[in-house]
Amino acid sequence: QVQLVESGGGLVQPGGSLRLSCAASGFLFSIYTMGWYRQAPGKQRELVAAITSGGSTNFADSVKGRFTISRDNAKKMVYLQMNSLKPEDTAVYYCNAHLIHPTTPIDYWGQGTQVTVSS
Repeated sequence: QVQLVESGGGLVQPGGSLRLSCAASGFLFSIYTMGWYRQAPGKQRELVAAITSGGSTNFADSVKGRFTISRDNAKKMVYLQMNSLKPEDTAVYYCNAHLIHPTTPIDYWGQGTQVTVSS
C-alpha cells in the first residue's frame, strides 16, 4: 500500500521558517523523483520543488533562494526547508512521487499539510 504522509505545516509569521517532511512507504522510493507542490485557495496546484533519484533539484522561481529540498533514501523521507516565508507562500503543500515507467507516468500524492504565513 502506497503512502505519502506529510508533516510539519502550521502557522508562521512572515520571515519565519518551516520544515516539511514526507514519509514514504509502499513503493521503491529511491528511483522516484520526489516533489513538493502547493495549492492556494482559488489557484491551481503548482510545483514548488523537486529532487530526482540522482539528487538534481529544481525550484519554482518564486521560491528560489528561500526553499531547499532534500531526500534521505535510507529513511524514505523527503524534506522541504522553507525560509524567509511570505504570506503568498500560504497554501496546502502536497508531497508527490513521480516516475515514468516505461512510458506511462506514475504519480502518488500525500494528503497535504497546511502552511499559513501570517502576522
